[in-house]
Amino acid sequence: MNKNLIEVMGEEKVFPIIRNRDKRVVIDTAKALADGGIRLMEINLESPAVYEAIEELSGEGIKVCAGGVITSIQARVAMQSGAKLLSSPIFQMNLVKISKDSQVPLIAGASTANEAYNAWKARVPLIKVYPITALGGVLYVEDLLRPMPFLQVLVQGNVKISEAASYLNAGAYAVGIGRDLYDGYSYSEITKRAELLLKNLRSNCG
Repeated sequence: MNKNLIEVMGEEKVFPIIRNRDKRVVIDTAKALADGGIRLMEINLESPAVYEAIEELSGEGIKVCAGGVITSIQARVAMQSGAKLLSSPIFQMNLVKISKDSQVPLIAGASTANEAYNAWKARVPLIKVYPITALGGVLYVEDLLRPMPFLQVLVQGNVKISEAASYLNAGAYAVGIGRDLYDGYSYSEITKRAELLLKNLRSNCG
């Protein structure tokens, strides 16, 4: 069942990343995105209160990926709180092992072709190319996938809403978008932005 969440991300094409230390802000932002039709989102482990937010959201049926996971302890507490996916900015085998043992999929970070290939060899189902903007943006995705079209990549790192379609058309599996999706907007506006973004991506991307 959990592996199907990767498919959900591929269907929605956009993968929100919520970063905030305040539990209430995290919960309300996540609910606003869910109301807009996004079923799966990453909540970065910015503070211990975030685990409580994950637990509450999971209890309400929102599919949560715990983001920024570096240590085994973070991974285990996040899963105990209800996270159905784990996302790390790095690739390390101890997280791969925890993922396989628990059957909770891992999104592993990579910034080079070698890292991405090694993550693929370790059977990581989705590879996060991060930080994509600093690495070269759309051209980097094209260059990475040209010799390795079998890679399934999520691009993340200061991606703007206006850039999402370009990344997807370059071959990205999904696009991770952080503050540009919600920062500075009311919760009702966030819902509308999510609805519009999903509609636009489904119309403009294969």
